[in-house]
Amino acid sequence: MGLTTVGAEQFVAALAAPGSRFDTVIDTRSPAEFAEDRLPGAVNWPTLDDDERRIVGTLYKQVSALEARKVGAAMAARRIAGHVETAVADKPREWRPLVYCWRGGQRSGVLAWFLSEIGFRTARLEGGYKAFRALVRGQLEVLPAALDLVVIAGRTGSGKTRLLQRLAAHGEQVLDLEALAAHRGSVLGALPGRAQPSQKHFETLVWQVLTRFDGTRPVYVESESARIGRLRLPAALIERMRMHGRCVRVEMPAAARVALLLQDYGHFAGDPAGFGRLLEPLVELHGKAQLRRWQAMALAGEWPVLFGELIGRHYDPLYDHSMRRHFDGLAVAGELPLNDGGLAALDEAVAALRALAPPARSRPRSMA
Repeated sequence: MGLTTVGAEQFVAALAAPGSRFDTVIDTRSPAEFAEDRLPGAVNWPTLDDDERRIVGTLYKQVSALEARKVGAAMAARRIAGHVETAVADKPREWRPLVYCWRGGQRSGVLAWFLSEIGFRTARLEGGYKAFRALVRGQLEVLPAALDLVVIAGRTGSGKTRLLQRLAAHGEQVLDLEALAAHRGSVLGALPGRAQPSQKHFETLVWQVLTRFDGTRPVYVESESARIGRLRLPAALIERMRMHGRCVRVEMPAAARVALLLQDYGHFAGDPAGFGRLLEPLVELHGKAQLRRWQAMALAGEWPVLFGELIGRHYDPLYDHSMRRHFDGLAVAGELPLNDGGLAALDEAVAALRALAPPARSRPRSMA
């Protein structure tokens, strides 16, 4: 069947053309490398595991390249044999794998050679993950410029995330950055049982979503800060949001906001002490006495009053200051009433939002 090479651009083109996609994308790097980031849809068939990679690397630095290659070759041969015996056993003759490693060198080359010798039409990614990573970084600098972003602004607990989810359910284009970052974006925003992705993988996830958008239709996104948890937003994207996004401001009654926060952060009821520890960074803004009072309220289960105070004394002033400073379109933003987080209210808001922010191509010239 033969062995061929494809470039990163060809791989990306194949993602958008179902008939030309590879059946399996195989990452031959170590599990730790794979966990940090990988090509979309890739599976991990390591040529060397993490410990073996360290051993080979140490030999290379401390003994010689020849000794490292001899030891590494034996390790790799055993691992490749295992992959052939297990993962390849059920593959039909028509199976089309794409194999890659860090730079498209020895780790992917050996496995790709074996698969091609078996008779599979095998491709190897030229330049490996490093070339793909360079492509992602380059496209993240240019893709946002083509987007007609509608920025949904609103204070903490205003239902912005739920509105994004409802817009997606109605077929609108949505960029849910908090979902991609696995974080709600505030000091309390870590999701229970879920770790944030690495910075590199977060950027790959954002890139994947951006490449799917139709530039003639609006893309709805929340008014995020430059960081979500420990992750940084791509610079060109945050600039596009702040300088060129069409802002719409969600307004929800305070009681409804507290009700939403009680739902979204209800998991803290089982760990009030942990909740209190998360508030520790607020001591510089509010002082020790106020912080201890809030921590005591959490321990006492006074959640409605506590959340009401947090949004009134901390989150609202902070958010208002940040929005005025960073989002140019806020001064002329349309107001979007949202009575609560129920489906009926959200569906009404979706209809109103479509009227407030029609596609850019259909807007009157005075709104451009």
